[in-house]
Amino acid sequence: MMKKVAVTVAVLALGLAACAKNEAAENDMTVNETYTENAAEADLNASMNAEDVAENALEDASNAIDNASDAVENVADNAAANVE
Repeated sequence: MMKKVAVTVAVLALGLAACAKNEAAENDMTVNETYTENAAEADLNASMNAEDVAENALEDASNAIDNASDAVENVADNAAANVE
């Protein structure tokens, strides 16, 4: 009888230990999944920020070209006005 009780207790203890191990593994997977999602979101935000920076740089370059064109036109107009 005592052996049966001891075996039953041992089986229950092993079962509980296995459940605890599975729960810990599940928690690790949840943590890893959350970390992966956060990393992906950070990467997406960084790429969107880089796109915004590139777009602003392109706009600045376009404005610089427009300003240079206006300056050349002004020089030409001033030169023509001084010849008259």
